[in-house]
Amino acid sequence: MKTHLATAMPGNGARLAVVFGVLGCFALISTGSTATPTDVDAAKQAATEGVPEVSVTRLRELLKNAPRDEDWRNTALQLGPALLAAHEPAEAFTLLNDPRIRNTPAGTFWLGQSLASLRRWEEALPFFRAAASDAASPHRAQAIFGAAEMLRAMGRSEEALRDLTALVDDPTWSVRARLRSVDLLLDRSDWTSAQRLLDDMNPASTGERKERRFLRGRLELVRHRPERAISIFESLVKKPEGAGHALVLAALFGAADAHLQMKTPESGDDFLEDFIDRHPQDENLPELFAKLDELYRGERKPARVELEKWTREPEQPRRAFAQWYRARIEMRAGHRDRALQLFGEMRKGYTKTAGTAAAFVEFARLTAEEGHLDDAIAILEEARALKPEPAMLDRINLLEGELQYRSNRFDMATARFEEAARPGSPFAAASRFNASLGWLQLGNHERFLADSAELQKAGPDGEALADLQLSEGLVRAAKGEKTAADSLQKFVHDYPSSARVSEAWVALAELAFHATPPRIDDARKFLQRATASKPTAIALEQADYLAIWIDDAEPGGEPNVIARAIRFLTEYAASRFASDVRMKLAETYYRRQDFANAETQFETLAEQNPSGAIAEKALFFAAQSAMSTMAPHTLDRAIGLFDRVVQMKGDLRWSARNEQAVIERRLGKPQDALLLYEEVLKAGAKPNEKREALCGKGDIYFEMGSEDPKNLDRAIGAYDQLAAESTSSRYWRNQALFKKGACLEKKADTEGALAIFYTVMEEQARPERSPEFFWFYKAGFNAARLLEDAARWDSAASVYEKLGAAGGSRSEEAQARLSRLRLEHFLWGN
Repeated sequence: MKTHLATAMPGNGARLAVVFGVLGCFALISTGSTATPTDVDAAKQAATEGVPEVSVTRLRELLKNAPRDEDWRNTALQLGPALLAAHEPAEAFTLLNDPRIRNTPAGTFWLGQSLASLRRWEEALPFFRAAASDAASPHRAQAIFGAAEMLRAMGRSEEALRDLTALVDDPTWSVRARLRSVDLLLDRSDWTSAQRLLDDMNPASTGERKERRFLRGRLELVRHRPERAISIFESLVKKPEGAGHALVLAALFGAADAHLQMKTPESGDDFLEDFIDRHPQDENLPELFAKLDELYRGERKPARVELEKWTREPEQPRRAFAQWYRARIEMRAGHRDRALQLFGEMRKGYTKTAGTAAAFVEFARLTAEEGHLDDAIAILEEARALKPEPAMLDRINLLEGELQYRSNRFDMATARFEEAARPGSPFAAASRFNASLGWLQLGNHERFLADSAELQKAGPDGEALADLQLSEGLVRAAKGEKTAADSLQKFVHDYPSSARVSEAWVALAELAFHATPPRIDDARKFLQRATASKPTAIALEQADYLAIWIDDAEPGGEPNVIARAIRFLTEYAASRFASDVRMKLAETYYRRQDFANAETQFETLAEQNPSGAIAEKALFFAAQSAMSTMAPHTLDRAIGLFDRVVQMKGDLRWSARNEQAVIERRLGKPQDALLLYEEVLKAGAKPNEKREALCGKGDIYFEMGSEDPKNLDRAIGAYDQLAAESTSSRYWRNQALFKKGACLEKKADTEGALAIFYTVMEEQARPERSPEFFWFYKAGFNAARLLEDAARWDSAASVYEKLGAAGGSRSEEAQARLSRLRLEHFLWGN
């Protein structure tokens, strides 16, 4: 799956605002209507006086009551620009996109402006082009400039420069076109051409002179003379008269860039902090804090005084931004838990704005990395509710799609990917790619092919097409489809030189390994092909992972499993497979009865995964490893580990209590063990855990029978209860009956004991259950022994004969005893 989760702000700090509508090109057009010109003129007057919000209210009312289509068109063409001036580009776009005005000369131009204000550069460009092609349009020069701005925003500087050339001789636009050309030349580090243009121009207005001064600062930066640049930028900020807000911000960022170039970020941050302190509600706080954070990143030990002060003050949205960037500093310092805490506080108690949506995206990503996917998705939904700009919404949709995909909710994931694949989205290609995989997971091959075709229409390179075909094979393999191997083999055939061909060979090896029966030789062969084909890092990791399981599946492979697992954990410490590999390593040590190493690995696994089922399982097995050494000090440690399992209150809670009881018995503390068993029996333990506790309780009373005969009756009571509750489990029922027989024998009730032992043998003859041999043979041999002790040779022989005919592991032993009995007591007639 392709991901695009970059969080950096676009563009260089020392740049003017890209959005064309912000640069003073707003102008109400004159109406062509003779019906109500006075009303419209009065409505638009407030906008010309710098209060467009009032004009918007008045024009909306006029639009709603327009008597004729012509009146509606003329009013709408005034309302659209007023909405843009009032910073309502989404409403302006909806209005201007109406078919009644969309294709008029003015409507075309203002529709381009609305899309530019929404930062939908690629969509805005054709409208500016169309308006610029109309020689009679009063907006022709503005449209040419607008087209150049869109090209610049898309990184197509050469085309932008060509468009601006058309305005060089225009008396109204000449200076502005030259200024923007200088900006573009400096982006390309062509400071010679930029300086020549700056020297040749003679701006008349104060604003244009300020802009030229700003560009001289940029020129000094490009020439690596930051000291000179700083003096220019700082003078513009300290004396902003005549400079627009965008220019002041660009000067601020230019000063910051100069300090970064001089490697003095700690001086540069003072300048930005002072501005933010004086303008707590500036509309460009997102960019200001992003640049401030860039300076903090360049400092060895960034001061947090200002950020902490702002988080204690009520001014919003500055307070929320300060909390966000405090979290960033904590993350860079390696204090992940503290960063998560700060993000959590911001989520609960701070005013949220569209500008803080990016903070929620960062918080969601961190939360997902902690394994809490549903929590991360909930955070993204909160970010969506803030109504962020389209590009940020695309990032939210793409990340949520990835999290839903990882959660196997492919329908929801695919819907989000499709949203993020809208035309003009910077993530369109990646989202379309992921959406195609989502359709494949959902079994909708038709939609998969449709999205694949869209990708091909967009002109992806051969690598992208190869990735798509490989991903199709990998998804089919993950779903266990029979066509997976053919799909992967086709990829290998079609793209033998692909950088990812090794991943296909590893996937084929996995399919061979998991086949029924496993094709171990084929799996090894495919892994060899993978390692011989310039493997990617992903392929190497997965190949090394699979090799561990292949060795584990072969007899005598344990030494190789241990060696490979240790090497894997050293080379891929952060791998998503690391927990599985460590568990396999610990289990292998345990099988080899290397309990000390097994315990170490299980405990390490629990420490690295402190929450969830894997931690509980690892602690449980660590305790069993300590328990298996039988040394008193390790038994005490095992009790402590089992107690940690109990405190987790997971699935193994009561099994851990039962194991603690076993240890207490070994340590000679039967009363403590009984208390533990009683706790299990009174709790909501599973039937198997309760059976184990009942059996353990009976065993303790049996062992205490020599001290007090009443304990044997208590043991019999426990075994009777166990037998009654184990009708569905022959193993537990036979064990309970056998042990009851042992109690009766200890009480000298040999007849009762014989009857119970024989009952176990009769249970084996019931055809509706699978045979159980362990307790069956123990009961049968004990019954035969009692009969032999009573000189009941014929009866003992009959018992041995039944045991020999059972076909279990001790059948030969029973037949041997039967032969001996016949020889010694002349029983050949039987």
